[in-house]
Amino acid sequence: MNSPPPSRGRPRDPRSHEAIIGATARLLVEVGYAATSIGAVAARAGVGKDTIYRRWSGKPELVFEAVFTATDDAPPPDTGTLTGDLTELLRGLIDEFHAPAAAAALPGLLADFASDPELKARIRGDFLAPSKERLLVVFERAVRRGEIAAETPVDLVLDTLAGAVFFHVGLIGEHPGPQLAALLAAVVAKGIEVR
Repeated sequence: MNSPPPSRGRPRDPRSHEAIIGATARLLVEVGYAATSIGAVAARAGVGKDTIYRRWSGKPELVFEAVFTATDDAPPPDTGTLTGDLTELLRGLIDEFHAPAAAAALPGLLADFASDPELKARIRGDFLAPSKERLLVVFERAVRRGEIAAETPVDLVLDTLAGAVFFHVGLIGEHPGPQLAALLAAVVAKGIEVR
């Protein structure tokens, strides 16, 4: 779930970016989603509010990137099997949803998404679509190995995985054991395998 491409002009300072992301995550844990503001993040990060608004159009996008994009820079797993790759993907997703900042952010983000269709579309386009695109290689390799059919609905499979993690960790608040990722991966891989 990558951030939108940088705008033209002065290049981003990676230190400022990291300071903003870190300040956002810490504030979410300390004061919650509702009390986290762009002004508070800017003060904590030591940057101006304009610096934040040049990168993110508002608090929901900033919070989403700060909390739910930690695994986006990792290369897609390559364990040699679809089940193994899905297990690794799910471990990262579980870690993201289980983090204290995610627990603090999720209810507020969901409310914002429900009340703002344009926000939902921006999150889907700016963060979710690039993340899904990055993971296509996992399924392309599975097709080449003969594990799944070429017409497998990959978007639906990824949504199913994310939905299962969201339900277990984000919604009912389970403290997932190490077996959750492997069990979910096995169930999904079995469901889409070539028979």
